[in-house]
Amino acid sequence: MPHDGQDMTLTAPVLLPDLLHLTKAALGPVEAIFDIAREKLRAIVTENDRISGKLIEENQTASHGLAWLATYVESLRQMQGWAERQQADGKFNELEQLLLQITFGEYLWQIYGGIPMNQGEILRLQDIGLGQDDMRSMMDISVMTLTQGGNTQAARTRLVELMQEQAGATMFGGSGLDEELEMIRDQFRRYSVEKIEPYAHDWHLKDELIPMEVIDELAEMGVFGLTIPEEYGGFGLSKASMCVVSEELSRGYIGVGSLGTRSEIAAELIIAGGTEEQKQKWLPQLASAETLPTAVFTEPNTGSDLGALRTRAVKDENGDYKVTGNKTWITHATRTQIMTLLARTDPETDNYKGLSMFLAEKTPGTEENPFPTKGMTGGEIEVLGYRGMKEYELAFDGFHVSGENLLGGEEGKGFKQLMETFESARIQTAARAIGVAQSALDIGMQYAEDRKQFGKSLINFPRVSSKLAMMAVEIMVARQLTYFSAREKDEGRRCDLEAGMAKLLGARVAWAAADNALQIHGGNGFALEYKISRILCDARILNIFEGAAEIQAQVIARRLLG
Repeated sequence: MPHDGQDMTLTAPVLLPDLLHLTKAALGPVEAIFDIAREKLRAIVTENDRISGKLIEENQTASHGLAWLATYVESLRQMQGWAERQQADGKFNELEQLLLQITFGEYLWQIYGGIPMNQGEILRLQDIGLGQDDMRSMMDISVMTLTQGGNTQAARTRLVELMQEQAGATMFGGSGLDEELEMIRDQFRRYSVEKIEPYAHDWHLKDELIPMEVIDELAEMGVFGLTIPEEYGGFGLSKASMCVVSEELSRGYIGVGSLGTRSEIAAELIIAGGTEEQKQKWLPQLASAETLPTAVFTEPNTGSDLGALRTRAVKDENGDYKVTGNKTWITHATRTQIMTLLARTDPETDNYKGLSMFLAEKTPGTEENPFPTKGMTGGEIEVLGYRGMKEYELAFDGFHVSGENLLGGEEGKGFKQLMETFESARIQTAARAIGVAQSALDIGMQYAEDRKQFGKSLINFPRVSSKLAMMAVEIMVARQLTYFSAREKDEGRRCDLEAGMAKLLGARVAWAAADNALQIHGGNGFALEYKISRILCDARILNIFEGAAEIQAQVIARRLLG
């Protein structure tokens, strides 16, 4: 970002003076840029005084770019809030200051010069219709100071030196969470280190299901009933607690961190849309892991277009249903006892209005007979990563579902019931992404310290330490955005926008962290025996499931423009 002063890149101090005031002052200009961008795009996609879905699609790069710009603005806000809370608690030390400074230095530059929507698509403000005159608000002295002196090589090098001094810390920089949540984190971090990390890579290489002993231990620790209300056998804890648990378990292995997601989605569906009888019957079983659920939504030819589902459920003379159709990408399908199954009950419809949700019971399978229930067959989908629960294609042919297991007891509500779970699912997925990214940082940093080249450790080379620094910075950004969305959910406020942003950014951060950690490993990173090869494969799925990045950006954009 040009200005008339001297080049500050090499002459600025490592830590900029009066940092919190500087970063706070920079928020106004970026919020102003966002407001301009939104109004310009809103004018482009408005037809007959209404936002046009057709025009949003025709201007997809601009629309998705607005979603990314909004995500960056919210990320900076949340990092500022985190820093102010850290200062109030007397914990805003040099490491925390560097995390904040580098975040603002880098993200402000990206807003001005180009936001990476992924590694091949860079969003520039001109793509949303902004000209140079529109961007003049970014010429504020606070923005220029941070862009010129915030994210320097010296700052990144110093950050990594401090990270090395804190070796063994749960994370670099305080989370900003309360004492109870940090106790939960410590508990699950210890479990992850002792019971998951030593075995995860072997499970991955052998493509094995996570052992039932692990599921039993997690059940004893309360993972499956964490957010289920106490009156239904759960612990009634916050979504923030689920974030912490998912993060630390996924740091050990994303497959283990994702076990709770199955129960979280099923419980959310039943809590939001179930009858009282269904809540009384199923929630205690989910909380105790007596019943393991799987989500059966996606079909081979529909992908993200859930409204086009073709699997049908036909009501018989007894009030029960016969389900016929095909489903795909069904996680943990064999060992589970219940399926949250989305099917079409109104054959006259071809959109979301004719869909219903069922709590479809089945018999758990074995390795020899994975799908023993009558009317149901399946086959495994071999995958790159995310292997611990396995993925399956399923076929239903007259599969029986009891009428009492129609969720809510009313047809045609399935799509709405599913939408009500998306906030929690995306918050939880963002937390899993943070865990995977943190794992990449853990492994990448250890390798950089241990590996000697040209007479010194890799970590002493500036481009290696810079990679580690940016991992730590972006993990903290994604973490604060995710915790913010969880707090909004816990306060009962609508947070589909915030949850979507957290998932969008978290998935990109996880992939970047895994990719950079593998690069630090050099050729060894390409060898299956090294853990980073697994983490790279595991990270890749995060940009696809629970809403692909493009779908996520589309949803965010429609909310912002509506």
